[in-house]
Amino acid sequence: MEVQSIRFCAISAEAAQLVEFLGLGLGLPCIAKPLLADDPESPQGGVFPAGASRIEVWPEGAGMPQGIMLQVIVDDAHAFAAHAKANGLEIKGPLSADGECIYFALAPGGLALTIQSPLRPSEHLTAQTKHPAEQE
Repeated sequence: MEVQSIRFCAISAEAAQLVEFLGLGLGLPCIAKPLLADDPESPQGGVFPAGASRIEVWPEGAGMPQGIMLQVIVDDAHAFAAHAKANGLEIKGPLSADGECIYFALAPGGLALTIQSPLRPSEHLTAQTKHPAEQE
């Protein structure tokens, strides 16, 4: 089991100001991009690469409630989820989105956390568009 990178995601009504703060104010390199790569009309955000890790900032909207999420990118999400469950953590998933296998958890204090790894060619998980917390 190996952690490959970390993504810090902020979804906020102040996304444009946050992108400006991080990009222009702090001087972090920014890649402006639409949330859905094949839909230039989708919400615009900023991605700030940091080696294999990155910060993502997106405006809130339909299916994108305001909040902070920590995404832990690993070599095998199934193994990490099994380890977490064996240690008493409540883990939801898996589901697939954007070519990744994703498990969800809430950390103490309410921090949303995902454990993600690239889908293997043999995996056929149910594609979902909402976070499991939104489906309850």
